[in-house]
Amino acid sequence: MTDSSAKPSPDSLIAAARAAEKAGKLPPLHLWDPPFCGDLDMEIRRDGTWFHEGTPIGRKPLVRLFSTILKREDGKYFLVTPVEKVGIRVEDAPFVAVDFDVAGDGRKQVISFSTNVGDVVVAGPEHRIRVHRDETGEPSPYVHVRAGLDALIDRKSFYRLVDLGEAHDVDGTDWFGVWSNGTFFPIIPVAELGV
Repeated sequence: MTDSSAKPSPDSLIAAARAAEKAGKLPPLHLWDPPFCGDLDMEIRRDGTWFHEGTPIGRKPLVRLFSTILKREDGKYFLVTPVEKVGIRVEDAPFVAVDFDVAGDGRKQVISFSTNVGDVVVAGPEHRIRVHRDETGEPSPYVHVRAGLDALIDRKSFYRLVDLGEAHDVDGTDWFGVWSNGTFFPIIPVAELGV
């Protein structure tokens, strides 16, 4: 955008994402450093629903396209093309892990998460699982997807994940957690389980 007073539009963002999609891979966002063009009235809610100007975006292929040009910088979220960067709001995490598959068991198991936007990631050193607890102790589990972008693990998947858990010593503290791809991911200290 050359006119700084122009309101950002999703049209050029869609075109850039489609061009990357035709190349068959994610765009090289780490190489793009366009000027900030303002905020777009777009929000990703905690349940993974994308909204534009208060209306849900119902077309899944369009949401997938937008997800491929999403970038996080300094705790803020942007849709980025080679020539523009627009801010959007994200209520929690930009993606939701809606399911997972498990291969193997115990310390040799591998957990592959699928997200609401079509990403598949294997939990391990590059795609860590973390659990945040709010002030009431309510857990919010996440898995890292790419470049600082996480997926909130949905409730049914988290319950299934807990079923795979076991106790393991981490720096002298017994933790209940899960293994994937040779990495142990703590969920809660065993002492807090009350068992």
